[in-house]
Order: sequence, then structure tokens, then C-alpha cells
Amino acid sequence: MLTPVSKPDVVLAVIAFTAHLQRVAPSAPTVCDAATVGEALEAVCADYPLLKSYVLDDQGALRKHVAVFLDGRMQPRETALSSPVVETTEIYVFQALSGG
Repeated sequence: MLTPVSKPDVVLAVIAFTAHLQRVAPSAPTVCDAATVGEALEAVCADYPLLKSYVLDDQGALRKHVAVFLDGRMQPRETALSSPVVETTEIYVFQALSGG
């Protein structure tokens, strides 16, 4: 992972995506200025607009088959976007695959 850098009033967390999402997301971990997971996703979606529809529904909530891990711990889908991040936070976004 990348080493985040802290500046006054700026939190630079690291966000990464599974290989499946890398068709529409950065292929390498990305550093972004964000206070919450939702802000981090919005920052990345500004550069990768197709990503938004893969991870968020039309109400702006995490999709049913998307999981967010903060520092290796899975976050509840209902509160993941509002989870705070600090300059050492590593965010990992998974999209579960289903079907037969």
C-alpha cells in the first residue's frame, strides 16, 4: 500500500479496489483527501465516473454486493460510507460476484 501523507486540516487516506472493479476504478491504491469513506469514494468517482454506479445505488447507498473494509475490518453496509478515516486508514472496496 501507499504511505498516506498528512497536512494540516487534510486527511489523505489510501483507497484500493478489487481486480474486478479495476475496469472502472484505479488499478493501483490511490491516495485521497477525505474525512469519511463516502468522501473517499466521491473523490475517486470524480476521476472514474463509471465506478459510482458499480458501488453505489441510485439513492447513494452502497450496493448490496459491495463490501468495504477499513484497516482489514469489514464495515456494516448501512454505516460504511459515514465511517471516519484518518491519515493511516486503508480502505478496500470489494464487489462480490454471483451467478452460475
